[in-house]
Amino acid sequence: MIGDVLTSSILFEALRQKYPKAQLDYLINSHTYPVVENNPFINNFIFFTKAEASSKKALFKLAKSVKKSNYDIVIDVYSKFSSNIITLFSGAKVKISKHKWYSAAIYTKTFNEANVAKTNAGLAIENRLQLITPILKESLKIIQPKIYLTASEIEHSKQFLLKHHIDLNTPLFMISVLGSGDNKTYPLPYMAKLIDAIVKNTNAQILFNYIPSQKEQARAVFNLCKNTTQNNIFFNAFGKSLRDFLAITKHCNALIGNEGGAVNMAKAIDIPTFTIFSPWIKKEAWSMFEDDKKHVSVHLKDFKTALFEGKSSKDLKSHWQSLYQEFLPSYFLEKLYTFIYLHL
Repeated sequence: MIGDVLTSSILFEALRQKYPKAQLDYLINSHTYPVVENNPFINNFIFFTKAEASSKKALFKLAKSVKKSNYDIVIDVYSKFSSNIITLFSGAKVKISKHKWYSAAIYTKTFNEANVAKTNAGLAIENRLQLITPILKESLKIIQPKIYLTASEIEHSKQFLLKHHIDLNTPLFMISVLGSGDNKTYPLPYMAKLIDAIVKNTNAQILFNYIPSQKEQARAVFNLCKNTTQNNIFFNAFGKSLRDFLAITKHCNALIGNEGGAVNMAKAIDIPTFTIFSPWIKKEAWSMFEDDKKHVSVHLKDFKTALFEGKSSKDLKSHWQSLYQEFLPSYFLEKLYTFIYLHL
């Protein structure tokens, strides 16, 4: 997924510092390329497409092409079936991944993922960095994922916003109104209440982050907002591509909303974030670089710990709807206000 690909890109910066002349290639899902486009630490991209995802014949063809590159080292961040196959056939002498009992024999070195973060970078960062310790053989400094926008992209997005009558001298917030699925989407009536509160207290301009297939759901949030709030929402000012979204967000005071790729991307372009976690997602893994000022997040567990006692991840995921209903906007409105006033 987009957040995974962006987060794993930190490995290239760390490796490049140690081996400036190495060839460093990245095999990624093709649709995630926009978040690593122009990354100066990556030499080549290899794309995993729908063909490889749906056809074992195509998958093995890709694995054979990887083998022809004669890589010395393969780092498999995901260790799932497709990446297991590609790694197995790569011919690399050193193969590194996270530990899974059924695939460990494929690799020369595996790591058990930590469950407790040691820094505010979060587990997603720390667990990835440990994968390259056998190569660098030294303690690693924390690296934050970065997205590299061009000056022309930023200028083009500025003109786009001006064309939609957005005042760049007035506070502008990007709202991640929808998650990647229903079980990662804060209830729409609750989200509307949050947007109402933001506009009432700041008179800020509001942009919605959504893709064309989510337009009806996004429109439902808009319709749930008060009429006075709707006047401040520029519903049709949205990026038609991932790079467009990134460049538009670069002009915002902050991004607020559901945890997911949009939050991780906003952090990677140095935009403040306020994140609402789904109750079944482990906050410790993805609350990256939070300091309660520039990057803030909330989770139902922060307010109703008893609901999570003795519950497995599977249990929580199966009850996501009822847990979300418990996650009232009133629990964290004051925290949201504090965040907003810091970034007006």
